[in-house]
Amino acid sequence: MYKNKTIGAVVPCYNEETQISIVIDTMPDFVDKIIIVDDKSSDKTVEIVKGYKEKFPEKIELICHETNSGVGASISTGYIWCRKNKIDVAVVMAGDAQMDPEDLPNLLDPVVEDRADYAKGNRLISGEAWKKIPPVRYFGNTTLTLMTKVASGYWHVTDSQTGYTAINRKALKLLPLEDIFPRYGMPNDFLVTLNIFNMRVMDIPINPLYGVGERSKMMIHRTIPSLLMLMIRLFLRRMLRKYIIRDFHPLIFFYFMSFVLSLFAIPLAIRIVYLFFAGYNISPINALGTGFAVVMSLQFLLFAMWFDMDYNRDLNPR
Repeated sequence: MYKNKTIGAVVPCYNEETQISIVIDTMPDFVDKIIIVDDKSSDKTVEIVKGYKEKFPEKIELICHETNSGVGASISTGYIWCRKNKIDVAVVMAGDAQMDPEDLPNLLDPVVEDRADYAKGNRLISGEAWKKIPPVRYFGNTTLTLMTKVASGYWHVTDSQTGYTAINRKALKLLPLEDIFPRYGMPNDFLVTLNIFNMRVMDIPINPLYGVGERSKMMIHRTIPSLLMLMIRLFLRRMLRKYIIRDFHPLIFFYFMSFVLSLFAIPLAIRIVYLFFAGYNISPINALGTGFAVVMSLQFLLFAMWFDMDYNRDLNPR
């Protein structure tokens, strides 16, 4: 236990035969249960975990998926197990040993002390993060983080893609855990769900671990386009469920007006740029009309974001 709270560590695994032993061996003693969810590995991951389970039957729980369903589905399975078994705080630690166990107390404290419902690691707070994280992953992470701020409404959250998290029992009870996005967009999707249910989310600095034998299974060229489309769907889902169905808010009009004006502003701006470089004369009325449409579209957008940030201020515990 940790400060009189039971702790369950959900460990999603897929072909981690070289890393899973490190995760289990370095797991802090205060973790009451290690829930390892194997996502139909084709290597010896399950065999290795079964060996540990024979030694520590009360400590380790092994759940095996019949089909490969994705990391989000594995986390969903682990969360549901924690909810059924009344675990006070469920943490997620990947099976590739990239999450430093020494950071776990800092991640647990705000949740255990009821200052947050959900705490997530942040690898980007440190000024040294860009030196430790591979450049392509760093760039992709920061880009997705910016889009996630808009989609989720958690404007204070950075490093949206980190999977090192802790969640309390209240959130486990309230959230639709069965509907968690099954694959790599899970962190983004889950933040949107947390925001719809008005859960407090806190960023906690963590130490990024790379070069420990892990191998990334993400195909960047395939994942990024699908995540971009996911962000749009998540944003629209949040607008509908939070600001129309649950609590009608005028920021909807600002986003809508920004979108409508952009349908005119973007083509007009492209036309003006084309005429300028083609050497044509641009009439003052055309320039004025285009400028007005662009400025008003941006102004409506910024006001909508401002309203959204202010509305979610209470979900940003310090």
